[in-house]
Amino acid sequence: MTKKMSMSTSKTSLVLFLCQIISALDVPLDSKLLEELSQPPTITQQSPKDYIVDPRENIVIQCEAKGKPPPSFSWTRNGTHFDIDKDAQVTMKPNSGTLVINIMNGGKAEAYEGVYQCTARNERGAAVSNNIVIRPSRSPLWTKEKLEPNHVREGDSLVLHCRPPVGLPPPIIFWMDNAFQRLPQSERVSQGLNGDLYFSNVQPEDTREDYICYARFNHTQTIQQKQPISVKVFSMDSLNDTIAANLSDTDIYGAKPVTERQPVLLTPTGSASTKVELRGNVLLLECIAAGLPTPVIRWIKEGGELPANRTFFENFKKTLKIIDVSEADSGNYKCIARNALGSVHHVISVTVKAAPYWITAPRNLVLSPGEDGTLICRANGSPKPSISWLANGVPIAIAPEDPSRKVDGDTIIFSHVQERSSAVYQCNASNEYGYLLANAFVNVLAEPPRILTPANKLYQVIADSPALLDCAYFGSPKPEIEWFKGVKGSILRGNEYVFHDNGTLEIPVAQKSNAGTYTCVARNELGKIQNEVQLEIKDPTMIIKQPEYKVIQRYGQVSFECIIKHDSTLLPTVTWLKDNDELPDDERFLVGKDNLTIMNVTDKDDGTYTCIVNTTLDSVSASAVLTVVAAPPTPAIIYARPNPPFDLELTGQLERSIDLSWIPGDENNSPITSFVVEFEDALHEPGVWRYQTEVPGTQTMAQLKLSPYVNYSFRVIAVNRIGRSQPSEPSEQYLTKSASPDENPANVQGIGSEPDNLVITWEPLKGFQSNGPGLQYKVSWRQKDVDDEWTSVIVANVSKYIVSGTPTFVPYEVKVQALNDLGYAPEPSEVIGHSGEDLPMVAPGNVQVHVINSTLAKVHWDPVPLKSVRGHLQGYKVYYWKVQSLSRRSRRHIEKKILTFRGNKTFGMLPGLEPYSSYKLNVRVVNGKGEGPASPDKVFKTPEGVPSSPSFLKITNPTLDSLTLEWGSPTHPNGVLTSYTLKFQPINNTHELGPLVEIRIPANESSLILKNLNYSTRYKFYFNAQTSVGSGSQITEEAVTIMDEAGILRPAVGAGKGYSEILFATSPVMHTVRPTFYKVQPLYPRIRNVTTAAAETYANISWEYEGPDHANFYVEYGVAGSKEDWKKEIVNGSRSFFVLKGLTPGTAYKVRVGAEGLSGFRSSEDVFETGPAMASRQVDIATQGWFIGLMCAVALLILILLIVCFIRRNKGGKYPVKEKEDAHADPEIQPMKEDDGTFGEYRLFSFVSSAPI
Repeated sequence: MTKKMSMSTSKTSLVLFLCQIISALDVPLDSKLLEELSQPPTITQQSPKDYIVDPRENIVIQCEAKGKPPPSFSWTRNGTHFDIDKDAQVTMKPNSGTLVINIMNGGKAEAYEGVYQCTARNERGAAVSNNIVIRPSRSPLWTKEKLEPNHVREGDSLVLHCRPPVGLPPPIIFWMDNAFQRLPQSERVSQGLNGDLYFSNVQPEDTREDYICYARFNHTQTIQQKQPISVKVFSMDSLNDTIAANLSDTDIYGAKPVTERQPVLLTPTGSASTKVELRGNVLLLECIAAGLPTPVIRWIKEGGELPANRTFFENFKKTLKIIDVSEADSGNYKCIARNALGSVHHVISVTVKAAPYWITAPRNLVLSPGEDGTLICRANGSPKPSISWLANGVPIAIAPEDPSRKVDGDTIIFSHVQERSSAVYQCNASNEYGYLLANAFVNVLAEPPRILTPANKLYQVIADSPALLDCAYFGSPKPEIEWFKGVKGSILRGNEYVFHDNGTLEIPVAQKSNAGTYTCVARNELGKIQNEVQLEIKDPTMIIKQPEYKVIQRYGQVSFECIIKHDSTLLPTVTWLKDNDELPDDERFLVGKDNLTIMNVTDKDDGTYTCIVNTTLDSVSASAVLTVVAAPPTPAIIYARPNPPFDLELTGQLERSIDLSWIPGDENNSPITSFVVEFEDALHEPGVWRYQTEVPGTQTMAQLKLSPYVNYSFRVIAVNRIGRSQPSEPSEQYLTKSASPDENPANVQGIGSEPDNLVITWEPLKGFQSNGPGLQYKVSWRQKDVDDEWTSVIVANVSKYIVSGTPTFVPYEVKVQALNDLGYAPEPSEVIGHSGEDLPMVAPGNVQVHVINSTLAKVHWDPVPLKSVRGHLQGYKVYYWKVQSLSRRSRRHIEKKILTFRGNKTFGMLPGLEPYSSYKLNVRVVNGKGEGPASPDKVFKTPEGVPSSPSFLKITNPTLDSLTLEWGSPTHPNGVLTSYTLKFQPINNTHELGPLVEIRIPANESSLILKNLNYSTRYKFYFNAQTSVGSGSQITEEAVTIMDEAGILRPAVGAGKGYSEILFATSPVMHTVRPTFYKVQPLYPRIRNVTTAAAETYANISWEYEGPDHANFYVEYGVAGSKEDWKKEIVNGSRSFFVLKGLTPGTAYKVRVGAEGLSGFRSSEDVFETGPAMASRQVDIATQGWFIGLMCAVALLILILLIVCFIRRNKGGKYPVKEKEDAHADPEIQPMKEDDGTFGEYRLFSFVSSAPI
């Protein structure tokens, strides 16, 4: 009985899925219709999950939704209801859920940090936003530190540390000098990914006192600088001079010269390291080495190649960048630093994981009462994400019950829905690297039919063209559509009509007889409606006199005609083009009603002229070429095609050649460039002229090659720059003498069609190849490798001869020779053929089966003798079938499977076997005729495997302290079940789990009562079956014991944990446990379905989150393809949308969403592009005189200040007080003006710094 129920359930699921595909309604995008239909809420816009706000501006947390009736909005903050009416600084926009927090009027952004979530609700359901984490950006001051000067010997390595303050989001680092110029970088000196400045070896020119590290905080538009770092490089020459000045001539002195050194890695350290990157992200690997000479960096991937088109080298090849990484990019990457003295390497082991990404996201479902449907939510990732469902924002396990709904893993199945079944469902797919959250509603509508196509709409089409008559409709259940011609006509049927699913009637070839009134009728069980449309058939537009090719002399006049015929009810427009472009704007071009006239023609008028006729329904065109030639002296020269040659004469007649001469016709002022000679064969192809040869225009005679037995006539055509002449009159006929054939038939083959024949075929010679009358063929054959004489037969002019009575599949030598009344062609070449095949006679022997595992076996056999094959050996076929399952001992319908192994192969693999089953197989040899006899059936058995999950797990009869568990055996036991394993643990509302209790249950049990449980407590159960091979997949279920009605509380265990003591009675399958509790996070949190909506300078980022309610989200973004660090924006609250501001117009950005505190998982990367900058309507201020004068004054003032500072510096450097002031001054925050890290515009502002000016 249990097995039958399981089969019935699976069949029902399949039927429901098919019904959903067939029955789900499509709602047309008709604005009036959409306003009238009820619809659950849909979130249309929300702030990003990680929302970093500017603490100086108001906080806007977006939440927009649509629905019918319009939804109401509510918010939670940090998991509890957020009453905005109690906070005067917070307002909600009218007809919207968007919150505006007033910071600019005394509020503090830090007071509103938190996790926000928006709910949009109407009578048909509730949609929820993502959790939006609100955090204000921070740009802290640089930590005070005392910087000692760096004294370095020439050739040594050096690292200048930046160590910027930790901001939100992290700053962008760059190095500059006191003059605000970027420090030059090279293979020897470069900035690392961490912001430090690396010197592979220092040189004397590196000496300076103004190495300054700058940190740019984009969100608050500020730049901070570190105190200047001093570097002093001592060269060996200066050191030797100092030593020499202090020693006598007899002393030994001199420092060692600069010593070359082999490479040493500055970063990363050691010989190996690891890195984990997410699928779709940019992988950045860095290697910086010290050494003299400066080492060169090279990158390789061990055991593979660096991916083409996605690999880039940056920072002088010290950084390897791979974009859009995938799991295939995992592996070991080696960087090798080499110079003339040696090399060093470092191996970075890269592992690519994947945040969840959609395979099938759930889609809105519109159903009629009583219909069926499904919501499917499928996602992938690494590791595999888990799927959970919510209904109207509530976990589906505790949501109000709906008898029409059944949850089956990643699918919700609906059957016989009613209007109360309407709801919004949320699917959450998550793993440790991110999550995806999708809202999808089920909207159950009962609506009578509506026709959306306007009444009495007029359709006009051209005759012989398709006519499409619309009947856009909507109704629930889906209406049936019928078409009638006329008001009381009969229903339209037949092949001359095509009925489309959207209600459109198509007449593929419309004729005049199809014109008239058509009625569309839509009906369902709630009503019926009809609509009439009109069809008119118009005559096609034609050009009855087209423009013709013209040759005109320069300065002449030319006219092109274009006379048209059109339907009297259509208004045509005629347009003329020259070379597919508009006519020149020249008064010489006169466009008339039916013609185009060009006056005073010039060389520029040469070209193609096209007449285009357009109506509202069709368009036609015709073209002609105008050739302009030079104006002749008086009388005017007329250029034209040459006249045809004449007076053709044949001389020098030979058997295989003849001489043809002619007199050229008038060339008409354009020199003849060539003559084309054509011939006619009056004997074989009368009336057909074929190309013979072509000679230069200066030649009036040609020697022509001839073939025997052809009755030749010749004609000549002259060619000049204008074109080809008419053909000349034909020459006299010349019949060449007959001869024996010069060639034999091609493509000779010998293939048998029956076991006792040989069919010889060939390609016959063409008529003029026969060389004479009486064309025949001599067909010869003999058995190969047998000392036989040739057997020959002469046949007529055919292409096939059948030799009967041959042995089966024997090789033959075959040849075909042409002959005619004058003799034979040359001796033909021989080809090898075979007589017909017959079925093989012998079955393969010694069939052996080696079982590899529970699902795979290898079969061996001995090959059959080639003589017994009696044909071309094509291979062997293995027939195998399951006899019975060893666990059930029940036979089923035998379904034989066939595997074919090509060629003379004597073994093969049998995949896809079922564990713990008995099989039979046999082997047969195959040739071109068919299969031979089967070998004796071979029986083999597959070993046990692990079972499938139990067919069901039901938890019934909940009491205060007990639950009853019932289960069904696995659908596929795949062996002998040895036992079941039950694991369970309590869960409370804060995601705390009790201890995991494991119980082993005998295989013959099908139910169990758990006693001494806690009252009003949720338990999670994990249940699987075992065979001797191992455990199968598990099935999970949750249940709750009922509330203690007496109100008596049991002693609590673990203060503050929310659990009571759980006691289990001791028995062979029960245990007494005093649990301890620990805090756990929900499995597989993830962020998915990151979407963007970009404007000119901002973008709305939204995402879906699966995981704990208290995740702290952030949004990271940067310019796509840039090597700069990601910018990070913190999202306050539990929202799942965020607005990125201050973006550059017309720029491609990359974006991803992450959550802190949950193993740092992130979403996959998305790319969007901001809109182009809009042209300003205001006057450009840079061109105004008052602005230019103001800027000149400011520049002069700055110049004076710089001179004063320079003088004070020279004076102040002489006093100790000045040195103390410089040593204790702090750098100040600087206003940011450029995004690229340069200071091109900063020269207009003063920087407050402790560095000397």
